[in-house]
Amino acid sequence: MQVSLPISRFWGGIDASFDRIAIGLSGLCLVHCVATTVLLTILSSAGALVHPAIHEVGLTLAIGFGIIALGKGVLSHGYMAPALVGAFGIGIMAGALSLPHGGFEMFWTLIGVSLVALGHDLNRRATY
Repeated sequence: MQVSLPISRFWGGIDASFDRIAIGLSGLCLVHCVATTVLLTILSSAGALVHPAIHEVGLTLAIGFGIIALGKGVLSHGYMAPALVGAFGIGIMAGALSLPHGGFEMFWTLIGVSLVALGHDLNRRATY
């Protein structure tokens, strides 16, 4: 019979929840990027959808979820690859913030978000 501490059950739930939430947020970021580009093309103005604070808050959330979920994953399963893939994606997202709005900013953001989602998926698969 295996004895389970309450704290280990708590962290087990956190691992799965944070990776799933982070993957969902990555999907929302992809939708935001594509929708903003379409709206800008059609309407020539998207108002609050391109406000810089949205991008900064999104990057802050990505960094926070990455530290918690990917960092905890390294401690629980010992594989560095998911954390490295996720960190590389976050770095690309951060670099994309320095580009002017337009094609290249969206292109690099989509690449970064996809890598972050891949890192969280690898982390989730390695944990279970």
